[in-house]
Amino acid sequence: MIRKRHIFLTEEILKENPSMLTYGEVSHDARREMTIDYLPKLGKEAALKAIKEWGQPKSKITHLIVYNTLALSMPGADYELAKALELDPSVHRTVMYLVGCHAGPHILRHAKDIAENNKGARILIVCAEITAVNFHGPSETQIDSLIGQALFGDGAAAIIVGAELDYSIERPCFQLISGTQRTIPNTNGAAYSEIINMGQTFHLRKDLPCLISDYIEESLVNIFKPIGINDWNSIFWIAHNGGPAVLNSIESELKLDKEKLKVTRHVLSEYGNMSSVGVLFMMDEMRKKSLQDGKSTTGLGCEWGVMFGFGPGLTIEALALRSVPLLD
Repeated sequence: MIRKRHIFLTEEILKENPSMLTYGEVSHDARREMTIDYLPKLGKEAALKAIKEWGQPKSKITHLIVYNTLALSMPGADYELAKALELDPSVHRTVMYLVGCHAGPHILRHAKDIAENNKGARILIVCAEITAVNFHGPSETQIDSLIGQALFGDGAAAIIVGAELDYSIERPCFQLISGTQRTIPNTNGAAYSEIINMGQTFHLRKDLPCLISDYIEESLVNIFKPIGINDWNSIFWIAHNGGPAVLNSIESELKLDKEKLKVTRHVLSEYGNMSSVGVLFMMDEMRKKSLQDGKSTTGLGCEWGVMFGFGPGLTIEALALRSVPLLD
């Protein structure tokens, strides 16, 4: 179900770093150097596009949150990105690592808290991922590693979050209503990763799709019961594209109409699983489609929606979203 992906690694890079092709061989330093050098550059491109579309001066950005899986250094990617974007030295910087594939809704939930507790705050979120950290040659003893090679792709996305908007100069896309996080008991080995000499490894249990589908409804009830919603086909869906098996399992368990995961499947097809970045791509795809179709809301005709992701733990993170009327 993946038609294409964008990948930083090239044949030339792999020839220069043959240890990356042999599963288990020491190659961590080379991978780390690539991510430290390249991720701030990739993030900068996404951030500049978001700021340009926002249309406001960079001086109005009060907070910067940067996420990537493994560009570990001090000072970190937040420092490098703030410097590259020439943000004000007073900007509050936060950097996050190693959250996993639920990092998208996780970071948005934190940004919501910051915006609502700091008057006038405008938070620039930048997520950037490259597969150089976990690209490995095949191993007969670690077949689950090949799943990652087949799924993961590179990408970056940026979004600006704020409260008490000035509608005369700002055009909001979605309202973040509430969030929930659920750790599924006794599943710490269902999806886990290690940082070792060969780089980052990841391991997936075969029953992962069933675990996610068994517990997703509990998260939905937690955030939508106060709103009075219990029909999962009445909302729009921004679901982490963790892979076809997970999407099929969720679709079956919740009896979702086929079009509900259409945007998710499209992003999976065109970009692969980009970890933290994927759900932000989906928000943008949904917004563009609404503009193209002339819909009154960014939720493609639905007022309410959900963004959810899952990652190591096994953790499910979900946000209740409300679509905002498109402004002329």
